[in-house]
Amino acid sequence: MTVFFGIAIIAVAIVFYAINLYNVLVQQRMVVREASADIETLLKKRFDLVPNLVNTVKGYAKHEEGVFTKVTELRTQMQEASGDMAKLSEINNQMTQTLKSLFAVAENYPNLKADASFLQLQAQLADLETEIQKSRRFYNATVGDYNTKLQVFPNVLFVGIFKFTPAEFFAAADEEKQNVKVEF
Repeated sequence: MTVFFGIAIIAVAIVFYAINLYNVLVQQRMVVREASADIETLLKKRFDLVPNLVNTVKGYAKHEEGVFTKVTELRTQMQEASGDMAKLSEINNQMTQTLKSLFAVAENYPNLKADASFLQLQAQLADLETEIQKSRRFYNATVGDYNTKLQVFPNVLFVGIFKFTPAEFFAAADEEKQNVKVEF
């Protein structure tokens, strides 16, 4: 009788542990999804702001059509990639490179660099880039916490049963990982 009672207590403890683990993983997965949605919202805001910046630059640099076309293509791709963090990350990295080209074009036009609407849009974009970076860090931290919970023992014994899968990190492009080269 004592052995049966001991086994029953162990079984109940395992069931309670599994229920608690399941609830914790669901909560953590929701935090990851919320962080992902925050990044998508900021990227959409960025992709909505960039055409205004492009239109301001267009007036000064009509011959730079390739940069403007790329912005439009990336904006369309971003809208189609909703929820796919790997694809959003790739599109974000392409947009970062395109924006560098856009600002390089702007450097060739001193009047544009002094234009009030251009300066305002540039400041808004800089603020938005900061928010995107903060959201990326928060998202990657929540993904790290979630993935760790999936992989530690004894959780790993239950994860397959519950069908939880690891989340993808929001990765930086290879260009972002390089040291900035400063020349005088």
